[in-house]
Amino acid sequence: MPRPGDALRRFLFDPQSTTWLTVLRVGLGLQVLFYAMSLRADWIELLTQENRGLIRRDLMEAMLSAESPLIPRIGWIVESGAKLHLSENTVLWLLWGVLIFAALLLVLGLFCRTASVFAWTLYVCTAKSAELLSYGVDNFTIIGLFYLVIAPLPDAWSIDARLRARRLPSASLQGLHHRVLQLHICIIYFFSGVAKCAGRGWWNGTSLWRALTRAPLDIVPPEILIRASFILPLAGILVCVMEATYPIFIWPRKTRLIWFLGVLGLHVGIGLLMGMYLFASVMIVLNLAAFGPGFTFNRSAASKVVCPTTTGRATLPAKDLSA
Repeated sequence: MPRPGDALRRFLFDPQSTTWLTVLRVGLGLQVLFYAMSLRADWIELLTQENRGLIRRDLMEAMLSAESPLIPRIGWIVESGAKLHLSENTVLWLLWGVLIFAALLLVLGLFCRTASVFAWTLYVCTAKSAELLSYGVDNFTIIGLFYLVIAPLPDAWSIDARLRARRLPSASLQGLHHRVLQLHICIIYFFSGVAKCAGRGWWNGTSLWRALTRAPLDIVPPEILIRASFILPLAGILVCVMEATYPIFIWPRKTRLIWFLGVLGLHVGIGLLMGMYLFASVMIVLNLAAFGPGFTFNRSAASKVVCPTTTGRATLPAKDLSA
């Protein structure tokens, strides 16, 4: 008779390939790269303490200190550079360059662990020092980079594994980290959907109307929205249902493809209709990493997972995510 914990152990430590990790590494590397490139023109103005705008870095970092003195921030790096007689602008441009370099290393899969730590640390510093100007994309990018920092790197498609002959972690360890990411994504969508269901705005379409007509997200002309206003309540209800039931229907094989494509379509729509391209891309990356490989690796396919053993390397079948 199987013990009660056997099913839980099989669920958490189900051997997995490194495909999910490849998707997460490359996707987040591109995400950080595009993030840094999009801020290049405003990088100094956004983060310098000499900014003449209403929201200055010293004000935002003072708010961070009130919240917790341990939250990483740009000010720490600037102060360290000052001890080396580096100006604030020089330190900020060096930080930007290191962030770009770390993102490129992630995309290539070279020095994956070091690159992920630098990318996560510098992204946290940048996002927190400009927190009043940040939004959900920064939170989800930080979450994704944190999973990359603690992930069992390298993956099979990285330069570290192919050219530097770095040994791959066990398939069971890959399965554990992958499963935790899946559960986290499910929790995020569930509470997001429940919160939307609690308000009337998503049921009658007013929340979507406000989102699509509020500057600077008002890409769609108002006359088009007025003509298609009857679609907004249906779209709002669909978003509520899809997000709240995501943890239920993303696991069974029969409904997984519908919810997976539906959520990807939702974020593609956010990017195209509201111009929130970085937010859409990071959510697509997280979904692809969490549940995308499940459509490629299944029991019927002769996929193999390379994992270390005491005598060398062995191959194990890559089990389906619905197991």
